[in-house]
Amino acid sequence: MSASGGTKAIVAALGANLAIAVAKFVAAGFSGSASMLAEGVHSVADSGNQALLLLGGKKAKKEASEEHPFGYGRERYIYGFLVSIVLFTVGGVFALYEGYEKIAHPHEVEHWYWPVGVLVFAIVAETFSFRTAIQESNEVRGKLSWSQFVRRAKAPELPVVLLEDLGALVGLVLALGGVGLALLTGNGVWDGVGTMCIGALLVVIALVLAVETKSLLLGESADPAERDKISAALVDGETVTRVIHMRTLHLGPEELLVAAKIAVQHDDTAVQIARAIDAAEQRVREAVPIARVIYLEPDVYRAQGSEGESAPETASRTQ
Repeated sequence: MSASGGTKAIVAALGANLAIAVAKFVAAGFSGSASMLAEGVHSVADSGNQALLLLGGKKAKKEASEEHPFGYGRERYIYGFLVSIVLFTVGGVFALYEGYEKIAHPHEVEHWYWPVGVLVFAIVAETFSFRTAIQESNEVRGKLSWSQFVRRAKAPELPVVLLEDLGALVGLVLALGGVGLALLTGNGVWDGVGTMCIGALLVVIALVLAVETKSLLLGESADPAERDKISAALVDGETVTRVIHMRTLHLGPEELLVAAKIAVQHDDTAVQIARAIDAAEQRVREAVPIARVIYLEPDVYRAQGSEGESAPETASRTQ
């Protein structure tokens, strides 16, 4: 994922959520709708989430230091994980609490035109934000399905914005349904039911985001296609005859560490091996540009019981 594409989607979502949050709180104040209040808090939480993603992207650009020799690329994963926590606590748990209070102590929705008008406006704004996120995601997801894209994406920004916008749109529909049923029946309990549904939805989305970003924080390998390209690039058939074993690790969404033990000819000189390693590193960087840090260990391959030989690298996440 290009950083610019993710930033564009984040900014679009941030602008939409700030405008919607103001409108929702105004409507909640005039109408007394719990669904509107929960949706307003949801929009504020979403705005804070987008600010966190932007902050994480900025911090990830810091130069490597002696204390952090591999750089700060994982800052984007950390802030993506913080987003899931904020969405769960501020958005989901608050909505569940407000829904419970509304069901326990129902009252009529006043000035119905306020919440209905704001919800229609919010649906239009969120649709624009969701459309932007879809367009940016389509440029990088290739032939992957949407669920595969969310699970396999190494950059957290677009999956986070996609799920947030999807949750916001579904939540708005639920809020509109809750307010509508409360108006039709004259029973404010339906407003609370809609709010509870919004809270449950946000909790589910937050848990999905937490699971995916946790996997990224733990450290994921390169995609299978990238691993195949790296393995093929390492071997030249002359000095480097095969890859004995290899490990890859994402230091950030756009930075990959490659460590491999490669087989060389037993009678090669040190100079020949050094040149072969330099050439192999160059081929890997040409094949997979995000392979920034490469460590290669030369060895003589032994077919039976080769020391250090291990099974091929497997993906760190269920594909």
